[in-house]
Amino acid sequence: MEADSIRIQWYPGHMTKTRRRMEADLRLVDAVCEIIDARIPISSRNPEIDAICGAKPRMVILNRIDMADPARTKQWASWFQARGMAVIQTDCKTRRGISDFGPALRRLLAEKVRRNAERGMAGRPLKAMVVGIPNVGKSTFINQVSGRKGAKAENRPGVTRGMQWITVDQGLLLLDTPGILWPKFEDPEVGARLAFTGAVKDDILDVYGLSAHLIEVLWRSYPDAIRARYKIEAETEETGAQLLEKLGKSRGYLLSGGVVDIERAARVLLDEYRACRIGRFTLELPPEEPV
Repeated sequence: MEADSIRIQWYPGHMTKTRRRMEADLRLVDAVCEIIDARIPISSRNPEIDAICGAKPRMVILNRIDMADPARTKQWASWFQARGMAVIQTDCKTRRGISDFGPALRRLLAEKVRRNAERGMAGRPLKAMVVGIPNVGKSTFINQVSGRKGAKAENRPGVTRGMQWITVDQGLLLLDTPGILWPKFEDPEVGARLAFTGAVKDDILDVYGLSAHLIEVLWRSYPDAIRARYKIEAETEETGAQLLEKLGKSRGYLLSGGVVDIERAARVLLDEYRACRIGRFTLELPPEEPV
């Protein structure tokens, strides 16, 4: 199943407005903190974010590390650090890594703190803009670091609409922003990976096509996990449709006449992947390119 057959496009009008507002509000902050999904670190970054942020000090928050491959998360942290960004790793459900945020941000802005002290503004709070595409856990992260429910968090893409300041402590303020996707996925694999992880609404998706592509991806990278979960064996070149058929037979998802309920098999695979019941997977490796 080819990724370009999934045809995912999503660019609500409010996202254009959000970008313009972000660009205008950059002058109000000292740094930009970008939350990304550790399972798909490149696909969960808006490709325009570097241009939007310019020379502002940057932090990358690799979120959902509990669902990602630990070895690959370590690789990604090193990759971003090599590009001059501060990096922390978080799991908002258990608060793992949350306490690293304040100290890491202050280290990133140490020069700013020093200049403020020299100008007699030692108590001036640091201000950071928090950005991220829909459904990467941005609102939950903000709620955790602030210790209160200051940002509305729902498991639906695009729920955080208006901009708001959140107090972390007396010395640190965060500017929340709505999640923004982009006008066009130049690489269809990016759209597919976003759909795998739930960043694109399911009601615009072909769930069968998406699941067939997902099981192909997982079979190539993590075949042992698929064997263990679904008790199937397959040749390397088998298609996603064939793999879903085997999954359905193994689980006993049969209709009258012994026909496999392929739609049920597709939905189960997608649901179990998103719930991390199959394993901890990272679907992208850092690009091999000069720093």
